Amino acid sequence: MVFSEVKKVVKFGGTSLANAAQFVKCAEIIKSEKSRKYVVPSAPGKRFPEDTKITDMLIKCYELSAKKEDFSGLFNDIKDRYNSIIRELSLNINLDDEYKIIEEAIQKGATLDYVASRGEYLNGLILSAYIGFPFIDAKDVVFFNEKGQFDAQKTNDVMSERLKHCENAVIPGFYGSLPDGSIKTFSRGGSDITGAIVARAVMADIYENWTDVSGFLMCDPRIVKNPRPIKVITYRELRELSYMGAGVLHEDSIFPVKLAGIPINIRNTNKPSDPGTMIVPAAEDYDTHDIVTGIAGKKGFAVIRIEKDMMNQEKGFGARVLKVFADMDMSFEHLPSGIDTMCVVIAHSEIKGKEKEILDNITKAVNPDNIEIETNLGLIAVVGRGMIRTPGTAYRIFKAVASENINVRMIDQGSSELNIIIGVDEKDFDRAIELIYLEFCN
Repeated sequence: MVFSEVKKVVKFGGTSLANAAQFVKCAEIIKSEKSRKYVVPSAPGKRFPEDTKITDMLIKCYELSAKKEDFSGLFNDIKDRYNSIIRELSLNINLDDEYKIIEEAIQKGATLDYVASRGEYLNGLILSAYIGFPFIDAKDVVFFNEKGQFDAQKTNDVMSERLKHCENAVIPGFYGSLPDGSIKTFSRGGSDITGAIVARAVMADIYENWTDVSGFLMCDPRIVKNPRPIKVITYRELRELSYMGAGVLHEDSIFPVKLAGIPINIRNTNKPSDPGTMIVPAAEDYDTHDIVTGIAGKKGFAVIRIEKDMMNQEKGFGARVLKVFADMDMSFEHLPSGIDTMCVVIAHSEIKGKEKEILDNITKAVNPDNIEIETNLGLIAVVGRGMIRTPGTAYRIFKAVASENINVRMIDQGSSELNIIIGVDEKDFDRAIELIYLEFCN
């Protein structure tokens, strides 16, 4: 029987590569398993809380140059950061020519995308030299179209062919190229996306994303003290939690690996023995006794409440309401409704200063009996594959928040039964999350 060799793509975040000591940790992780064949580095992050990320320093250089101000001192600080890493790792490489090209490009008005991407580019060169893997410039294998949209098919075709001939490689994250060859970046945190793209291109068995935390936690540790870690989470659950503000992994990085059915493993560079969190297409093979996988939320929402008798019999009522928001170029979050009521939940920032116009337009569109806007709403999502067909889950959520007289202003359950969203006053937001967590995790 012939067994195919396991392939892993590993991505290291900014804190994982912030200085030479962190480079050593990453190299040890890479070399500890032959399966870790393709490496995607971020730019150096903060070495300590008051430090500045290299990417932020580069963006500041761009801004100073655009205002015709001197950025040479700041750029020298960037060079010193990289040179200290090279020196402390005892590497026999010199990046002076690269620094010169970048500095001159900034002086001549290079694009922000080009300037911001150079942190990953330079870190990729250093990591390549340190671990002995070939360097592949992301601009040669990651592509965007004329509109600046990621070209998934071309990227996958070109990268697959290129990496088919490379046993190992370092491909810097965060950027690619436009059809004219100029540099285009993903949004900040986009190295996560690059890692997922590489994983799909080589059909990796696992995409390891190394950061400074040991995976996802069930809820925000700033709200709940020492929340339990999540061992296994599905793509769908992660999508729900990420949308509601839970952050460890760039949200868009899910899609390339989800398409290929590749699991993601979130790991901690500083605690490499921790198993972290496995993100999987489906969790049938993973035993879980947990009803709730995670709890996340956001503040800053408003509810537009529309009341009209016999609304349910008026054809096109909901469509006319939503057309008002579409015509005003606004996107809504949720639509909890009753027989004679319809609520539109929307970010308060979307409607601020436009409240009267919205009310007038809805009144013209559907002539409601009553319409009002309520603000200062926080949304809390309780997410879990264990909730499906588990009786009493909603009751337990409402019982938990009611125990301290917290009023639930809105309820919305997804049709998949994967999540229940409740709305509470912002002043009750943190405590409500804590109470729900204690109800399911005590």
